Amino acid sequence: MSAAPGLQIQARLTRQGFTLNVDLALPGHGITALFGASGSGKTTVLRVLAGFEPAATGRICVQGDVWQDSAQGIFKPVHQRALGYVFQEASLFEHLTVLGNLQYGFKRTPAAERSQGWGATLALLGIEHLLGRWPHELSGGERQRVAIARALAASPRLLLLDEPLAALDRARKADILPYLEQLQKELALPVILVSHAVEEVTRLADHVVFMAGGQAQCVEPLRAALARPDSPLFDEEGPVSVLQGGLQATDDDGLTSFGNPLMRFRLILPPGASRSATRLRVLARNVSLATVLPQGLSILNQLPATITALHPDTGGRVTVVCQLADGQTLLAEITGYSCHTLALRVGMQVYALVKSVALMDAHSH
Repeated sequence: MSAAPGLQIQARLTRQGFTLNVDLALPGHGITALFGASGSGKTTVLRVLAGFEPAATGRICVQGDVWQDSAQGIFKPVHQRALGYVFQEASLFEHLTVLGNLQYGFKRTPAAERSQGWGATLALLGIEHLLGRWPHELSGGERQRVAIARALAASPRLLLLDEPLAALDRARKADILPYLEQLQKELALPVILVSHAVEEVTRLADHVVFMAGGQAQCVEPLRAALARPDSPLFDEEGPVSVLQGGLQATDDDGLTSFGNPLMRFRLILPPGASRSATRLRVLARNVSLATVLPQGLSILNQLPATITALHPDTGGRVTVVCQLADGQTLLAEITGYSCHTLALRVGMQVYALVKSVALMDAHSH
């Protein structure tokens, strides 16, 4: 029987006070985030995938290659699983230079099995200038970039990232996020990212597995996960939209356009922001609605939209789900009073108003 493409993960593991029990079918490309509170089983799933938990039972199949099948007595040890694993703290070989660390994985992979080119890996993580340095001479963000590059140098069929930004301060996170965004765009292999940080998930993930109590509560494409008002991805910031597009050149007024031919925002890029970014986070609380096109208004972003759903909450607010001209979803959070006064309803044509400064804050958060 031939295996389906992608990742099939059926695993059960019992420890004192905790049981992991998951049955997942995940895409064979892009970044899938395991999202949930501490203790929900996210890292345990990675450890089972990597073969670090031989007591786990079940079946694991990666891109048609069976790594484990308890019923058939199959269990490949860690060194026989074609994967890369990056931990919270970059575990580099301190006695080797950056070049030596990278060559360690590269040389261990037979030439016929190399799918990740040497130059491509260096360029993807932006570490060409670091090859002669020793690990202790690197910043935290640089160490993680080297750790990811070393994992990729072995041409894995699966890349596991266990909270790779958790040990970094905000500045270092901002430094490495653009490189992780490049991974999301350019890598042909599946990546599983463990995170409890909403911003990381919304900027990087294509799909999200919501974990709780050792089980997968729900598996959704990121867009679907953000289109419902009760999404676990909405934290103290409230509802958020993640829009796909591209950045254009900055004009003489210091404003940069983001979007596509049917949808365009103008924003002020924060210092150091990546010009290759393809996603824009927009907080719903920063979106206002108008039933007619406003005149004499300082808000530059006035996008035509169609209301597709209204979700009132118990606090007197309403999350309005709008569809933009390019089909993407934009959420607006307004008061119930405004919703009633404007007589908003499903199917109604409105204008979504977003300040450029608010977009800058959402992009750099």
